[in-house]
Amino acid sequence: MHYFDCESVAREAGITGPQLEALRGLIKQEFPKDQMMYELHLHRACMTIRKGVSSFEEALKPDPAART
Repeated sequence: MHYFDCESVAREAGITGPQLEALRGLIKQEFPKDQMMYELHLHRACMTIRKGVSSFEEALKPDPAART
């Protein structure tokens, strides 16, 4: 079951296959057991790149707030 169409958004954002896999790996580490949260965060990351709010490189940076 898929909650979000992350692949289409990634394609629209110009995210390559290897880049998408890198994002998937990073986000899966944060949500290893919650498929919906994993997909939501992946979708949001792709959307921010598509909209130009952040770059792919920025999306891969660890979130310091998540460590608290």
